[in-house]
Amino acid sequence: MAKTLRMQRFQASWDKLTSGSINRQIFGAAITVALLTAIVKAAAVAKELIVAWRFGTGDALDAFLIAWLIPSFIIAVIAGSFNAAFIPTYIRVREQEGAAAAQQLFSGATIWSLGLLTSVMIVAVGTAPLYLPWIAAGFGREKLNLTFCLLCIMAPVIMLSGIGVICGAVLNAAHRFVLAALSPVVTPAVSALFLLIDTSWGIFALAAGLICGAVLEVALLGAALKRQGISLRPRWSGFDRNLRQVANQYVPMIAGAFLMGGTNLVDQSMAAMLSPGSVASLNYGSRVVGLIVGLAATALSTAVMPYFSGMVAREDWTGIRDTLKRYLRLIFIVTVPLTIAVVLISKPLVQMLYQRGSFTSEDADIVAQVQTFYALQIPFYLAGILVVRLISSLRDSHILMWVSGANLIINVTLNYFFVKRLGVAGIALSTSCVYLFSFLLVLYFVEVRFREINP
Repeated sequence: MAKTLRMQRFQASWDKLTSGSINRQIFGAAITVALLTAIVKAAAVAKELIVAWRFGTGDALDAFLIAWLIPSFIIAVIAGSFNAAFIPTYIRVREQEGAAAAQQLFSGATIWSLGLLTSVMIVAVGTAPLYLPWIAAGFGREKLNLTFCLLCIMAPVIMLSGIGVICGAVLNAAHRFVLAALSPVVTPAVSALFLLIDTSWGIFALAAGLICGAVLEVALLGAALKRQGISLRPRWSGFDRNLRQVANQYVPMIAGAFLMGGTNLVDQSMAAMLSPGSVASLNYGSRVVGLIVGLAATALSTAVMPYFSGMVAREDWTGIRDTLKRYLRLIFIVTVPLTIAVVLISKPLVQMLYQRGSFTSEDADIVAQVQTFYALQIPFYLAGILVVRLISSLRDSHILMWVSGANLIINVTLNYFFVKRLGVAGIALSTSCVYLFSFLLVLYFVEVRFREINP
């Protein structure tokens, strides 16, 4: 009885905290997504610990990471851009034109984006013998052949992830955040299971886990859409006005994501040119920071996008300014102390997480330095995500394209400068500098845009 009363009091307090104003609704959605994403990240960390135990920083893991680089890049650029381009238009159509028009937009956008993903997947595999020797310039022939084989196996994840992103976008637009946030736990769980069940598969167990996990994620999200009364049957109604509006935002979003994603491609390629194991060290060093920013950025961007889009549709410029200022202040208050803490405990944290089996103390020293420099990006990355989501809601995606181009140029320049002095850790420091510049630039553009809208 006492437990029931405590639960009721907690529920009442939670409802009071997360209902009412837009800012409170965003906070509630962000906390919900953060908690669920934490489960996903915990599963990913557990998988990484198993990977470190099985493969250390050896050649097989280097080959896998470079092979996964291209599919993950395509997913981030083409599939990942769909959310920001689709949600603002989908919400406007649903509110102003009704559910039937929204269903038509969803069906048309699904067919269009899947056609694009299929074409890109075929090109990525077909041209791999041309670009892999350039990306993996430090790889020997046997290691390069393994990389190509892994790429061919993992290529279908491009299409599967694209379908998952589309389904998740529609669920998020309807403020149905739970399953879209929780479904990514499937892939690391399946991958870890494959690694533990049969050690004879070697690095191919990771590739098989990606494929099977992606299939299960799509099945879960598709079932959730059907329960919401949204048809999954593909129906093409032509390139109408609403779909053209999505395309008009999608093209600059893809261009911007391509340029920004190019920074990761450059980082991995430059790491591959350094001593053996540098690619793996760079990736291990990014894991803890990636866990922090991934958790917070996913929660924040997922929660804020539908609300920003709704406020833009209502032309609530005062509300947008208030939300932006409040959340920027909150981000820096929370993340600056967190960044300092990560820097101070970087080496013991790496030793605790990874130093066992094939992962040596020398590996731990390098990875800890990489992790320290990566941590400096945390406040600026998250603040930048908030501003970028506002720009997407304003349907000013062309701004992101120009910012991403500038980021790529700065990243390449700083990589060359810092790598000469710090080795692979210099790549991490360059990345943090890029996110600082990016945040300042998008914030400037938003202020200019506000002065144009509401002088």
